[in-house]
Amino acid sequence: MPIFLKALLLFILSLSQSYANDELAKITAQLVKTPIAQGQFQQQKRLKILRKPLLSTGTFTYHHSQGVIWKTLTPMPSLLLINETHLLTGQGEQAVPPAFGSVFKALLGGELNRLTESFDITGKDQKNSWQLQLTPKDALLKKVISSITLTGDTELRQLELQEASGNLTQINFTQITHPDQLSQEQQADFERLSP
Repeated sequence: MPIFLKALLLFILSLSQSYANDELAKITAQLVKTPIAQGQFQQQKRLKILRKPLLSTGTFTYHHSQGVIWKTLTPMPSLLLINETHLLTGQGEQAVPPAFGSVFKALLGGELNRLTESFDITGKDQKNSWQLQLTPKDALLKKVISSITLTGDTELRQLELQEASGNLTQINFTQITHPDQLSQEQQADFERLSP
C-alpha cells in the first residue's frame, strides 16, 4: 500500500475515533451523576433454544464506591451483588476480572467514559435521547459478549446485550431515583461483599 494511502487511512481512523470520543463526552455530560442510583428493571432474555423469552423483574441499587445490588423479584427471587473485584450470588462469592466488575459500575453510575478501556464505542446523540454501541476489546469479555447497545436520556433507560452464544438480553430501567443515602437493607447487602 502506498505511503499516501496509509497516511490517509490513519487520518480517517483518527477522525472517526475523535468523533466517537466527542459523542461519548456529550452523552456522558447529559447523564445524572450522583453517588447513589436505584430503580426497577424488567429483563427479557431470548435463548436460542426457547421460543418464548424469559421474563424477570426486580430492583437495582448502584453505589459509587460499594458496587451494585441486583435483586430479581419475579419469577424467582435472587440476589446478585457485585463490586469491582467480587461477585456474590446464591452459589457463593467469586473473584471477577477487573474489566467485568468495572463495566457494571460504569453502566449504572453514568461513568460511560470508563467503558473505553474495555470497549470500542460508536454512538449517536439526538436532541432528547442517545444510543451507544459497545464492542468488547478485552479477550475475556469477547468470550461472553458480542455487543452491548445502550439507550437513554439523562439516565440509562435500556441495555441490550448480545451474547457470543447468540442469546439476547434486553433490560429496561424505570422509576430511577437518587437518594442521599442507602437504606439499612441496602447497606447490609453491600456488607456481605468482600472488600
